[in-house]
Amino acid sequence: MNLNKRAVIFEGEKKVYTHLVIASHQDDVEIMCPQGIVNCYDDEQKGLVAVIVSDGGGSPRSGRYQNFTNEQMSKERQKEQIEAAKIGRYAKLVMLNYPSREIHDCNPAVMNDLVEILSQIKPKVVYTHNPADKHRTHISVLKCALRALRELDMELRPKKLYGCECWRDLDWLSDKDKVVFDLSGYRELLRDVLAVHKTQIEGGKRYDLGAEGRRLANAVFYRSHNVDTLEMSSFAIDLTPLIEDDDLELKKFILQKIENFKREILV
Repeated sequence: MNLNKRAVIFEGEKKVYTHLVIASHQDDVEIMCPQGIVNCYDDEQKGLVAVIVSDGGGSPRSGRYQNFTNEQMSKERQKEQIEAAKIGRYAKLVMLNYPSREIHDCNPAVMNDLVEILSQIKPKVVYTHNPADKHRTHISVLKCALRALRELDMELRPKKLYGCECWRDLDWLSDKDKVVFDLSGYRELLRDVLAVHKTQIEGGKRYDLGAEGRRLANAVFYRSHNVDTLEMSSFAIDLTPLIEDDDLELKKFILQKIENFKREILV
């Protein structure tokens, strides 16, 4: 692939590419895309490609990482992400290493890289951040991903596009707008792929506890009048209409989901 000179690529053991996640930071894949990980892990006919857009150098830090420079933090987080890719049996890991400021404006170089990756991989399913996420860089990556997907010819676009939970959960969605991913049986795997991100966990952000807690809560509180049938689950928004209709505005799309929620609670 013809990518920017800062890009780092790790090739996994699998050579099949069916699912692809476009995430902002190292560890976002393991937080927001558990379904992509478990869906491909045991299936030799499926392979997950993880694309990390930012360099991750500006993350909060404390403890033994508190004096790390942005460059040192970025290098360390790259090592952690490669370890997660090995544990999770990702087919390929691509780290583009852009600073956040370049992502916020959907820099042409960012767009060229994403279009190149999507054109080469031709995934059937794509995961990215959801449009109700509260992290600015996450929303910027979503916008860049959507623009890149819309540059592809219709026949080259994935069959499904999902917006996943990260810096805001999706429990609030109306059930008709909520995609439920069953993660039962993969608790240890999902713990392991997230535990390697020590710069974050030991550095003051317990994403490992938060992510698992959210998944457990999703399973318990999904249905009020039924016994639990799932051990863990994650929620997503089906963003596929946005790559089927290029005139559909992202803001209008998510506002409709909010209107659906309002109609349920204002009774």
